[in-house]
Amino acid sequence: MTTTIKNEDFINSIYEALQFISYYHPKDFLDAMKKAYDIEQNPSAKAAIAQILVNSKMCAIGHRPLCQDTGAVTCFVKIGMDVRFEGDMTIQEMVDEGTRRAYTCATNPLRKSVLMDPVGKRVNTKDNTPAVVHIEMVKGDKVEVSIAAKGGGSENKTHMKMLNPSDSIVDWILQEIPAMGAGWCPPGILGVGIGGTPEKSAILAKEALNDHIDIQELIKRGPQNAEEELRLELYDKINKLGIGAQGLGGMTTVLDVKVKTYPCHAVSKATTIIPNCAATRHIDFTLDGTGPASFTPPSLDDYPDIEIGGASADVKRVNLNTVTKEEIASWKMGDTLLLTGTILTGRDAAHKRICDMLAKGEKLPDGVDFKGKFIYYVGPVPAVGDEVVGPAGPTTSTRMDKFVETMLAEAGLFGMIGKSERGAAAVESIKKHKAAYLMAVGGAAYLVSKAIKSAKVIAFEDLGMEAIHEFEVVDMPVTVAVDSEGNNIHSVGPKIWSEKIKEIGFKYV
Repeated sequence: MTTTIKNEDFINSIYEALQFISYYHPKDFLDAMKKAYDIEQNPSAKAAIAQILVNSKMCAIGHRPLCQDTGAVTCFVKIGMDVRFEGDMTIQEMVDEGTRRAYTCATNPLRKSVLMDPVGKRVNTKDNTPAVVHIEMVKGDKVEVSIAAKGGGSENKTHMKMLNPSDSIVDWILQEIPAMGAGWCPPGILGVGIGGTPEKSAILAKEALNDHIDIQELIKRGPQNAEEELRLELYDKINKLGIGAQGLGGMTTVLDVKVKTYPCHAVSKATTIIPNCAATRHIDFTLDGTGPASFTPPSLDDYPDIEIGGASADVKRVNLNTVTKEEIASWKMGDTLLLTGTILTGRDAAHKRICDMLAKGEKLPDGVDFKGKFIYYVGPVPAVGDEVVGPAGPTTSTRMDKFVETMLAEAGLFGMIGKSERGAAAVESIKKHKAAYLMAVGGAAYLVSKAIKSAKVIAFEDLGMEAIHEFEVVDMPVTVAVDSEGNNIHSVGPKIWSEKIKEIGFKYV
């Protein structure tokens, strides 16, 4: 019996799915994060997890994106051989149309991050298309879809290697995980693809990230095959590295490790690892010809009852409009600050333009003055309704490392705000100029945006979300990640906590 799927039903299902996952975390993720929160012993990491969970509930209530990086769309489509589509659009065209509608939605617009001409002009497509679509013909009379919106910070941490048959998969992964840094916003899920060919292993790893989090169930019943044994070994050993939430050092780095395998050539062992960030946007649905897919919102009871405490005696309030180098020198690695005042924003494209202009001796655009200011690495989601700005969490700071010396020495910056670690040269520049690098929590974009009381574009409007904005913030929470003496929490934290985990003998499996 043949099943007929209407093009509009398929398109509308893609649209609804992408909107749904932009503001609802899966329940399995919420449960795993609550467990991570409960066992966390590092106050900084525990506070970061709390912000992510509070942000999640806010987004569910407000129907706004969990993260400002609303991702690039990857869609796995399994088409039953007894299915026909009513219409003349290809699967790629239908996925793209659903994506276009989702990302340009008037009530919940999503940030458009996809660029065409990647080796040339790198021009934004302005609707986040095209999606990456994987199509497979299977037996049956239904269409099964697994769709995800993957952020660039975690996607950029993909590692792939053609291992020799005798090489240890575990040893290679344990070598690569610390090299990934914190730009993927741990804790999250690690997808591992093994076998096939290089591209097949990458697809397996990406597909694995859409699987249900079930590591605790696996621990209870025990492994039944080599893949499950590998999952448990990696879950245990990765967490014992002590990287922790946001790379601050702590008890939980991965919430689960998912492994998919495929037969391979006798002399090869292609292995790819891909992490999923704290946004974890994915969902599965099935079409059977009876109409578009429907999605059931989670109950607010599914969200853990966690509150972020008010300012304590240990929190330092900072007026960014009057801050001095002497005050910055008093900040120590790990301090919590509440920022109030004016900050400017800038990401990759804006930094390149600024540094190119400075190199040519050109004057910066009117209104752009970095002297004595802090720059926030962010590309916000467009505002809706009475919002000042949409979700506006930090982007990965390491991408701006090459610009740090110029921005501090020539533009006159006092410091930077972003997420994840800084490279050695950037840390040395921060120390040299007695500046500071402050870290906001990746995965808490909607929460962070509530500290922004006014926002306006002041330069490079053609860059879209990468334009330079001027924000006025009140009590924006950050952690001192690199202080003026060059002390670096992303280097120190994991070392401390890997040792503490050994000392207390914590059992992961």
